[in-house]
Amino acid sequence: MATPMQELIGSPHPSISVILPVLNEQSHLESSVRSILSQDYQGPIEVILAIGPSKDRTLEIAKRIASTDSRVVIVENPTGKTAMGLNLALRQSLNPVVVRVDAHAEIPQNYLSLIVEVLNKTGAVNVGGVMAAVGKTIFEKSVAGAMRSAFGVGASRFHTGGEAGPVDTVYLGAFRREALIAIGGFDERFTRAQDWELNFRLRENGGVIYFDPRLHVTYRPRSTVRALAKQYFEYGRWRRVVSRRHKGTINYRYLAPPVALVGFLASVILGLLLSPILFFPAAIYTLFVLGAAVKISSSIREFFLLLLVLPTMHFAWGAGFISSPKTLVPSSE
Repeated sequence: MATPMQELIGSPHPSISVILPVLNEQSHLESSVRSILSQDYQGPIEVILAIGPSKDRTLEIAKRIASTDSRVVIVENPTGKTAMGLNLALRQSLNPVVVRVDAHAEIPQNYLSLIVEVLNKTGAVNVGGVMAAVGKTIFEKSVAGAMRSAFGVGASRFHTGGEAGPVDTVYLGAFRREALIAIGGFDERFTRAQDWELNFRLRENGGVIYFDPRLHVTYRPRSTVRALAKQYFEYGRWRRVVSRRHKGTINYRYLAPPVALVGFLASVILGLLLSPILFFPAAIYTLFVLGAAVKISSSIREFFLLLLVLPTMHFAWGAGFISSPKTLVPSSE
């Protein structure tokens, strides 16, 4: 059984390492880091930026921030891959609490204080909260609405909120460092889905993953249809890898997008070739999207954009799940 957090940290304000994998984030990096440095937390913190080979001004911005605040440390991540960056930052850190933040996310001023409170209260090895998607453009706002709705992403609590309690996975995460070290950190073979895979191993090792809705992280959605489709295709692709490697981790929520994709395509094709009555499943899905768009949208423009956004999310995820090759992550056995 893992040591309770109170014994591990030995203080109401333990030292915290905030780790960020960073690649091509010139638009969001500064606001993300500033949200960390302006915390109301009373204990010492450090911010470790694992910078990948970015094609924009990310490194320049990171160096400028580090030059003005000694709490910010830069480590090089030569591959640019998220899991390697997280592990490099983890190895650089020495503090008992490790908090992951993404460079396109912003945390509220009391986030670190709440993290320590929840870790102390629950004894969990990882705690997290709501992935509060917030858009700036009308397209991003439409995506944000879909991401916060069960119609768009299912009923996962870190998307839609809900009661505090143990869960399978959380967004980002704040960890007991000893728990991460005990399982070998993040699996660097995973380009995506590192959080799902990591949290499975933490739970297998006897740890508790805990969700608390007070932990709100502002997330910036993708700004184009192409970027959104690529993101959700990769989500589906890598979630299939997790399900192959760790039996029993799949559920109806993850099967819904591939079923919707296959059912819709089969319905349209068979309806064209055989009988119009076979258009019925495709019509049902279309009505579902229309109803969801009405429910989620806050304007006419958002409504029409959601008619594009929702199928893009569903079908791209489903296509990624279906097409995910078994060779994507070689077996370690």
